[in-house]
Amino acid sequence: MVSGGGGFEVGNVPFNPDGWGPPETASQLLSNHPSNVPFAPFSRSEKIGRIADWTRTYNNPGRAKNPADSVFDFTLDDPSLVADDDSSFRLVDGKPPPRPKFGPKWRFQQQRQLPQRRDEEVEARKREAEKERARRDRLYNMNRSGSNQPRREAAVFKSSVDIQPEWTMLDQIPFSTFSKLSFSVPDPEDLLICGGLEFYDRTFDRINPKNEKRLERFKNRNFFKVTTTDDPVIQRLANEDKATVFATDTILSTLMCAPRSVYSWDIVIQKVGNKLFFDKRDGSQLDLLSVNETSQEPLPEAKDDINSAHSLSVEAAYINQNFSQQVLVRDGNKVTFEEPNPFAAEGEEVASVAYRYRRWKLDDDMYLVARCEVQSVADIKGERAFLTLNALNEFDPKYTGVDWRQKLETQKGAVLATELKNNANKLAKWTAQALLASADVMKLGYVSRVHPRDHYNHVILSVVGYKPREFATQINLNTSNMWGIVKSIVDLCMKLNEGKYVLVKDPSKPQVRIYEVPADAFENDYVEEPLPEEEQVQPPAEEEASGAEPAAAANEVEEKEANADA
Repeated sequence: MVSGGGGFEVGNVPFNPDGWGPPETASQLLSNHPSNVPFAPFSRSEKIGRIADWTRTYNNPGRAKNPADSVFDFTLDDPSLVADDDSSFRLVDGKPPPRPKFGPKWRFQQQRQLPQRRDEEVEARKREAEKERARRDRLYNMNRSGSNQPRREAAVFKSSVDIQPEWTMLDQIPFSTFSKLSFSVPDPEDLLICGGLEFYDRTFDRINPKNEKRLERFKNRNFFKVTTTDDPVIQRLANEDKATVFATDTILSTLMCAPRSVYSWDIVIQKVGNKLFFDKRDGSQLDLLSVNETSQEPLPEAKDDINSAHSLSVEAAYINQNFSQQVLVRDGNKVTFEEPNPFAAEGEEVASVAYRYRRWKLDDDMYLVARCEVQSVADIKGERAFLTLNALNEFDPKYTGVDWRQKLETQKGAVLATELKNNANKLAKWTAQALLASADVMKLGYVSRVHPRDHYNHVILSVVGYKPREFATQINLNTSNMWGIVKSIVDLCMKLNEGKYVLVKDPSKPQVRIYEVPADAFENDYVEEPLPEEEQVQPPAEEEASGAEPAAAANEVEEKEANADA
């Protein structure tokens, strides 16, 4: 009973002793009981799917009304409704699931619903996207010589020297044999140090892409690329029988890092008596610096293209020379050594460089003397340290996929990793030269073009210093393997007869060949087809408005200076 005078009548609830639900015999209903309400019988072992479905629709809405057609009538349902399988369970909501809005049907339906007149901004965006797609396709087709083929197999490289019919091939050495070689040499001794060095400017260590510095041009400073036999100091040491093998650090590093090379190169070998002289030709590719040599991305083949392999090599040599002089303290204070620069005339302004003539013991009666270069000096912890200065150059971020101006400050390791992949041979040669000269620090500069299409003007974005031995370990450059390659080449050449030979890197295969050439080969009176002018070591073609610095010292100047001191 509920307070307030009103009552709630429960009524008579019949008891069914035979099972669940009301008894089969009719019982007296309540006065307010609705009529014609069907009851779906069930047993304890059956699953109840639903009680009522208020959303049901009938396939034939026009049929006659039937009292059984109610929300409680499930007689026409699938008999699997009461099956034991859980997957047959149905929700009360019988609506079909909404169709996803990301299928192909939806796209077509949506397109049909778009208005016929499109917005002008949408049209403009579509035109820009089409132009960008066409530009990418054009670049891709221009830069790829064949579909799905790596560049190093598809590209055809020329030999660095024209092989003449009268040359005799003596041996052919695959690079796979070089990887197994190993030889340990004792520490070298300095026989002589010539030249003068300026101090390194530490302010360049704080340069970053937001505080870049313009690369200057040093037109009045002379750079010398003198070969071994034209070096008056080496001639004097050879006459004094200081060693049996003579070379320069550029030539030795080329041999040491030969397995990493892709482009063709050549070294002239002269055997005079029991002595070996490793030389480079005038106008040799060894005077230039390769760019993207070990990259799989193709470079334009046209010689007049500013991004061709030759143009980039000349540009890299030009950048490297100017960078090595700009990062110095130019206050006139120099560290001088026993003798002045052996290639400079009196009163001539020369670049900051010191030549260390060093001797290594290869065998009991075999010594090697090499001229090694360092470009600067610094006081580190109260001690004088020698530095080598080199510059990596960025010409177009689209070729490497890494924009130095964005990545150098936050992801310097990623930039270096990309350079190690694309310029493995060049970085290995720089490291080998720093090890040969026993430099304490090797400075790497990151130099980029002011604009990707301007190859005359550059900026310095960053300068990083490394210890040569640690950097060699980082790039997997094994010192014992380097000397093993040199020792094997020296032993092979020592067995040859007296004469002139040339060691040529095959332009398309990882191997080197040794040719016997006439004694007057590569001399002025030797009759052979000269190399095309565009393949000689020359500065970039200077436009009147640009006033660019020559990339390398002219060969005539080097020859005159060497002959004057000889």
